Amino acid sequence: MQGTVDGFSYGLVTPVAAYLVACLGGALGLRCTTRSLREGGQSWKPGWLALGAASIGCGIWTMHFIAMLGFSVNETSIRYDMTLTLVSLAVAIVVVAVGVFTVGYRGTGRATLLTAGVVTGLGVAGMHYIGMASMRMRGAFQYDTVLVALSVVIAIVAATAALWAAVSVRGFKASMGASLIMGLAVTGMHYTGMASMSVHLHGEGGGSGAHMLSVMLPMLLGPLVFLLFATAVVMFDPLLIAGDEPAVVRPARRDDTPAPALPDRRDTAYEPAPAFPYEPAPGPHGDGMPGAAWGTGAGNGGQGERPVGW
Repeated sequence: MQGTVDGFSYGLVTPVAAYLVACLGGALGLRCTTRSLREGGQSWKPGWLALGAASIGCGIWTMHFIAMLGFSVNETSIRYDMTLTLVSLAVAIVVVAVGVFTVGYRGTGRATLLTAGVVTGLGVAGMHYIGMASMRMRGAFQYDTVLVALSVVIAIVAATAALWAAVSVRGFKASMGASLIMGLAVTGMHYTGMASMSVHLHGEGGGSGAHMLSVMLPMLLGPLVFLLFATAVVMFDPLLIAGDEPAVVRPARRDDTPAPALPDRRDTAYEPAPAFPYEPAPGPHGDGMPGAAWGTGAGNGGQGERPVGW
């Protein structure tokens, strides 16, 4: 028997809440990554990159399970495997950290950005489907291959754009705009993946495992508290309060080549010409009076003699 799947049991409450949390995680991740690229010794780069990766990862994971609160199958109850749920959280944080640390230290060269974006996008999509696999019910999931592939492509594109924005977008307003787009892309990936799923029921009742609310509410509390902590860190950092980025060191690109050195202006080829380019050599008698003109009597004992042939 085919189950009746409803992804909006609470109307627009869960999609809007999921989107806002995804935007919050993205905004915190962008600001932390920007802070890690600050010039000067005050910026502890690994710590800021780790905080940014954890913020984005927790934001994506929390978005997923807030949206899942609105998911139901009318003919059966849904429970969750806690182990797989925690694994999905770890996957989200680790894969985002791989991407953020890669672009944070190696820059956004084409090969580097594409590699990091693909790895992170596949990881985010994997987090989504691991979370889906953690559901327990009296039925089996079936997926539409085309929609699954589309959700993976959206995840890769969103991850690549997010990693580029993390080290390229400057300014508070630009970061907020990028985080809104990131939140839309990640939430769109989630609901595309949900649309690909159908449920074939085996009987009545629910599956084994913990009840949805008894698992989700306590587990959502941890990432939400972490996001609040990260928000406090970003808000009270003195170099990020103003929102401008006056001194940012961009990581070197892999394809960067040093600019050719300018010629040394002190080379003899660039010495100024003498004031009198046609001034004759010192006098023929060695009287130490350079610059005297012929026929003036200076430089040859006052004789005023001209050379032979004049």
